[in-house]
Amino acid sequence: MDPYMFTVPERKKLRIIIDTDCKNEADDQYALVHALLTPKFRIQGIVAAHFGARTCTDSMLRSYAEIKLVMRLMGMEGQAPVCKGAAAAIPDEKTPLPSEGSELIIREALRDDPQPLYILFWGPLTDMASALLERPDIAGKAHVIWVGGAAYPRGGGEFNLSNDIRAANVVMKSGVPVQMVTLPAFSRVFVGLAELQLRVAGHGKIGQYLYRQLLDYLETRVDDTPYQLGEGWCLGDTASLGLILNPHYYSRELHPAPIFTDDMQYITDTGLPAIEIHQNIDARFLLEDFYCKLALRYADPA
Repeated sequence: MDPYMFTVPERKKLRIIIDTDCKNEADDQYALVHALLTPKFRIQGIVAAHFGARTCTDSMLRSYAEIKLVMRLMGMEGQAPVCKGAAAAIPDEKTPLPSEGSELIIREALRDDPQPLYILFWGPLTDMASALLERPDIAGKAHVIWVGGAAYPRGGGEFNLSNDIRAANVVMKSGVPVQMVTLPAFSRVFVGLAELQLRVAGHGKIGQYLYRQLLDYLETRVDDTPYQLGEGWCLGDTASLGLILNPHYYSRELHPAPIFTDDMQYITDTGLPAIEIHQNIDARFLLEDFYCKLALRYADPA
């Protein structure tokens, strides 16, 4: 049952594909729940992304299983198709790795539908690059929102980019409209564990799971001192939703699409069509929107 007293006009709704390395750490799950609870989104499919081979050799399959688990705990099995993406990074900038995920992207981009298509990437851009290499003509038929890249224009290490630098360059060179949420922006969605205990853990099986899996993950990173601060974590992938729910016109920067070096520095004077680069995000709005939707959907029946 729809818990909301408001309705979103059909003309305001958007087609959404989510491409997520959902078992990489503990924030993709929060973003996925938020997206599935958002009535503005017509979710056409969810693609399981790889997250490299640092910790395992089957990362894409782990993401696939995690997506399925989250949807089951939400009581939303079957609400949207779940597809397998590429199992690894593309080998070079000319060779795609076709997958169910790239097929979904191509199919939805070519669909005759008046509602725009937005593809949200919470990991590497492998599946988008593969789709563009297979069908370059889809570049004008979709919008890409990618959580990735370090501060612009300084550059530097950033996890999502590191897992497929070649794919990022394919996408930047393609002419597809891109909104890039950089590290300074997505790191603003930092939240305390006490806040999550109060606002998330008590709302249904999915709330319990979201909170518990975050605590379990943090226990594995107890010695990772640059990131593990003891009482909080960054829900960075949620930032991508903010560019749709609140377009952040006031803080976007338009720059020629950059190219990335092997050490993840930006090449900025590319002459490529401009993309949107976001280095700030309204974290308060995003977190409150998530908390309210979770509470309304999984309210205690008593």
